[in-house]
Amino acid sequence: MIARVSNKGQITIPASERRRLGIEPNSRVEVIPRDGEIVIRPVKSIMELAGCFREYAKLPMPDWDEVRRQTEKAVAEEVMNAARTRDADGGC
Repeated sequence: MIARVSNKGQITIPASERRRLGIEPNSRVEVIPRDGEIVIRPVKSIMELAGCFREYAKLPMPDWDEVRRQTEKAVAEEVMNAARTRDADGGC
C-alpha cells in the first residue's frame, strides 16, 4: 500500500486497513520509527481493555466460611503452642 504525505506531514490510512485494525475516527495510534521505516499500530484505551483477562479469571471463588474456620484453627493452634512453650519454660 502506498500513501501520500500531505504538506502538513499527514497521511491517510486506507479504510480497509483501518477496519481490519479497528482504527476508528479519533482513536489513537502509536508511531514507531524502526530501522529506516515507520510502524503504525492502534493503541487501545483502558476502557477498551475491560474484560480482556476474563478467561484467565475463571478460578473458583473460595468458600470464605471454610477459609475463616481454617484461619481460626491455625490461630488457636499457634496460641496453644505458645502457651505450652511458656509453661514448659516455667513462665507465668
